[in-house]
Amino acid sequence: MDFDLTKEQEMIRKEVRKFAQKEIAPIAGELDENEEFSEDLTRKMGEIGLFGMFVSESYEGQAMDYISYIIAVEEIARIDGSQAATIAAGNSLGIGPIYYFGTEAQKKKYLPKLCAGEGLWGFGLTEPTAGSDAGGSKTTAVLEGDEWVINGSKIFITNAACDMTMGVTVQAVTGTRDNGKPEYSCILVEKGTPGFKAVPMHKKMMWRSSNTAELYFDDVRVPKENILGKKGDGFHQMLSTLDGGRLSIGAMGLGGAQGAYDLALKYAKEREQFGQPISKFQAVAFKLADCAMEIECARNLLYKACWLKSHHRPFEKEAAMGKLYCSEVMSRVVDHAVQIHGGYGLMKEYNVERFYRDQKLLEIGEGTSEVQRLVISRYIGC
Repeated sequence: MDFDLTKEQEMIRKEVRKFAQKEIAPIAGELDENEEFSEDLTRKMGEIGLFGMFVSESYEGQAMDYISYIIAVEEIARIDGSQAATIAAGNSLGIGPIYYFGTEAQKKKYLPKLCAGEGLWGFGLTEPTAGSDAGGSKTTAVLEGDEWVINGSKIFITNAACDMTMGVTVQAVTGTRDNGKPEYSCILVEKGTPGFKAVPMHKKMMWRSSNTAELYFDDVRVPKENILGKKGDGFHQMLSTLDGGRLSIGAMGLGGAQGAYDLALKYAKEREQFGQPISKFQAVAFKLADCAMEIECARNLLYKACWLKSHHRPFEKEAAMGKLYCSEVMSRVVDHAVQIHGGYGLMKEYNVERFYRDQKLLEIGEGTSEVQRLVISRYIGC
């Protein structure tokens, strides 16, 4: 067993960490406070190759392995969850479905700009009444002649309502199966299509400088060739997309936990009480020891899941485990980190407060912790 990263993976960690500390860290707090999505930062992340990392070079991707991609997300999340969300959703949910299921024409039309970070693409799955029950989607798409006519709405869609958004992939009901259950298909809808409206969502507790949208489809007409893959493949495509997306959410939990731990360790060594740094007190030292141990466990679990995916082996169970464990590890780590900071941990002047807020979505997005346990229980035969 070889636990060493390759030289390329080590280089990616080093370069992305340097970028995050130089470009993101100085303005992360301000962007969060103002609820401001940064097009400038997003384009800079594109320039250093953080979009399309697992896409082949024929579509202007970076042709890297999945562990390299996850390391990049981890290092961005170590500094700011919002920018990590832009990268994670941009790759796993935006680029991924088109790359894995799109036609050659669709790939050549959209992927080069998306991989260059010149544009973003959303993944329209969640609806006001269909969250964990993704099969409860009400959005419909009816084929009329050579066009799909789409009606419905989506909510909590990342990267779908900013100036850089090029379009969205929409899961819609396109018929009824022989067993009476809805048939789902995924359809590509470009920004600016008549009847399609994307509205930014504000007043979020977390990821405040990530772009989140509500989508509305009112007799939206798109060419029939905009379907992703075959009619009726949408549910399979959605499940496959979420499997990969769980790895990136796990990376956000891992990176966020590492970032909060780093802040807590630094503070504990600097803060003095009763004549010595508080890191010397067993109550604090044990919290930090627990954090270090859980982060190490989380990293090994997540990297194994990514290794399985990179080697084209079954990874779905491990992806659910990685997403669940990493998100809950971050929950425990940020709780310890705030406690170690004391009253200062509750103030926005200290970055640990932002980490504390950003963590909660990781237990909800791309499958709640409860859903992950359901998925895992099914894989182990319960």
